[in-house]
Amino acid sequence: MLKRSIRVEIDALMNELKMNLENNYKDLAHDALKKLHATLEQHHADGQLKDKDYNKYKKIADEYSAKMADYHH
Repeated sequence: MLKRSIRVEIDALMNELKMNLENNYKDLAHDALKKLHATLEQHHADGQLKDKDYNKYKKIADEYSAKMADYHH
């Protein structure tokens, strides 16, 4: 079972990412995506994020990465 504090942290990062994309803040969206990937990797490495949950959130983060691949200035 995913700890509530970790789920809240990841959900907050995803909400930050969504808000920045909706407001067309590309630099902030890229920063939020980097933080999301780093947080997922850190919690997975620490054993706080099980493979099932990690794969679920990683897939979502990767989808955002693909959508944002052409976001440049």
